[in-house]
Amino acid sequence: MFDKILIANRGEIACRVAATARRLGIRTVAVYSDADANARHVHACDEAIRVGPASARESYLRGDVILDAARRSGARGIHPGYGFLSENEGFAQACADAGLVFIGPPPAAIRAMGLKAESKRLMAQAGVPLIPGYHGADQSDALLAQEAERIGYPLLIKASAGGGGKGMRIVRQHAEFESNLTSCRREAAASFGNDAVLIERYASKPRHIEIQVFADTQGNTVYLFERDCSVQRRHQKVIEEAPAPGLDETRRRAMGEAAVAAARAVNYVGAGTVEFIVDASGDFYFMEMNTRLQVEHPVTEMITGLDLVEWQLRVACGEPLPLRQDQLSIRGHAIEARVYAENPDRGFLPSTGTLKHLLTPDAARFSVAPDSRGNPAAVRIDSGVEQGDAITPFYDPMIAKLIVWGENRPEALQRMRDALSRFEVVGPTTNIAFLGRLMRCDSFVDADLDTALIERERDALAAPKLSVRIEQLAAAAAAVLCDQMVGADTPEPWSITDGFRVSGRARHRLEFTQNGETFCVDVDYDRHGLTLHALGESTCLAGLRRQGYRITGLLGTARLNASAIMDRDTLHLFLPEGRFSFGYSVAQDAAETDSSDAHSLAAPMPGKVIALMVQAGARVRKGQPLLVMEAMKMEHTITAPADGTVEKLPFGVGDLVGEGAALVGFAAH
Repeated sequence: MFDKILIANRGEIACRVAATARRLGIRTVAVYSDADANARHVHACDEAIRVGPASARESYLRGDVILDAARRSGARGIHPGYGFLSENEGFAQACADAGLVFIGPPPAAIRAMGLKAESKRLMAQAGVPLIPGYHGADQSDALLAQEAERIGYPLLIKASAGGGGKGMRIVRQHAEFESNLTSCRREAAASFGNDAVLIERYASKPRHIEIQVFADTQGNTVYLFERDCSVQRRHQKVIEEAPAPGLDETRRRAMGEAAVAAARAVNYVGAGTVEFIVDASGDFYFMEMNTRLQVEHPVTEMITGLDLVEWQLRVACGEPLPLRQDQLSIRGHAIEARVYAENPDRGFLPSTGTLKHLLTPDAARFSVAPDSRGNPAAVRIDSGVEQGDAITPFYDPMIAKLIVWGENRPEALQRMRDALSRFEVVGPTTNIAFLGRLMRCDSFVDADLDTALIERERDALAAPKLSVRIEQLAAAAAAVLCDQMVGADTPEPWSITDGFRVSGRARHRLEFTQNGETFCVDVDYDRHGLTLHALGESTCLAGLRRQGYRITGLLGTARLNASAIMDRDTLHLFLPEGRFSFGYSVAQDAAETDSSDAHSLAAPMPGKVIALMVQAGARVRKGQPLLVMEAMKMEHTITAPADGTVEKLPFGVGDLVGEGAALVGFAAH
């Protein structure tokens, strides 16, 4: 076994690998960029070495710098995690040339599966089912358009060298093909340095089901069952679960054996994932193979009781697989939700900012150890951030992976709902409330799954417009009243400045705002306690206490149990029924910029201008593309809000822009 490894990654996966290494007595070396100098993964490892500036291209993607760090540290192996250099055959080969063990597959296997067109050819030879499409070397526009007509619409254009939803477009009719091809190529070139594409038939109501495979150097290959990753936004996964709902043993075995055949066709070693598209009839087709550990590997660990990182380390040291296929089994059901800093109400655009408040549900961290009854942890959290850290535009905006286990799917669903209700974040916008609605959506609850679920359930998943109730205002008032208690969490009676009088009654008014509306709460103090009046109703408040962010007490006959965080002029409340925010200040700033102003199109987030579609002075139609930004590794097209004239373009191609920057001077007609 290794005595020391370098983890060539950051965030939660670096912390995850470090946790298993520590359990096995392996020392670890972290690498970090300037943006990550004080990050959690740096403190999770025994040593840490700087590898460059904040940009991933100048740090985590610098294979030469990372190899030098490994040599200087004395590490014997390099674990690449996922993303960054994990599927870079050149880096894997450089590790071997430097006498270091790349804890992943051989360079030849990465190369064979890295180019989708080549992998499709190999899979056809291995007898793995393929969906009809074009995977050829001729990339001329004319031939691709001709092949698209042969395959038929709707179809999928995909970057041949990539994955993770980058460089992928659904095309539903001929008129959309040319523009989508151009955009797909541009994004593929930016993400993978290769603009080659392939075209495939778009399956009807497709499910995305993947098989976890493992192979050793002795020729043994097994499959560790499947994960359903159908619930996606922007072609990227947001919910994963194992096993796949409704998959019978016959189909499971057929898919597992096809995945093993795919791995053997390229002499695979280590952890890999073979991804399939399953159509409405249940037929499955090879999509691609990810030659690395997957983000969603914890759900497989939860249902098998295995530590996949430990398997990776043992296989990389030349050991045989710990178990045979007939020794593997499924126990229970696991669901993973990716908690992102993103705004579901704005097309899931990533959000940035400091995690001013971060409270997660009680959970095990990175642990696959069973409890006294042999069950995995009911709730697990894999995260690379903590309160006070910043979500920056340089890296993926994931805050955490929330994983739950249950004896069956309904139990796991209920556990996930409860865990999400206990997950609190103040700072960047998150998808936590959206995930909660998803867990209650009829289609998801009934396992009516396909990759378009979020889109077709858009109305059901939209944030509801809730009216303010007295219970929420009373909780907000309780939080403010707690701030009037001077001293300890349980102050002496004489240190409370709450308006109490020996005789008579005192009244105090609190004002809160929400969406431009003002709500008044009148607080009566008397010898019997507090009475709150709002919205024409009244309730009593008693036993009010604060401990840190937690506010407890009695509202009428109901128990008050809330987290209250004041961020500038905004009070954030986390109640059992959800999160609520109220403005609370003496005076509101009325000079805020109106982001809906059609005369100034603002950058939705920090990023870089990569294409200008018009020139200054151009007359445009509503919805016409004006420019393209790249941010968080994705393209964002800025369109005209109305018919009008482009008066100026303040930024050129390659310019970096901040969130809210005016990208286009625009005059509506």
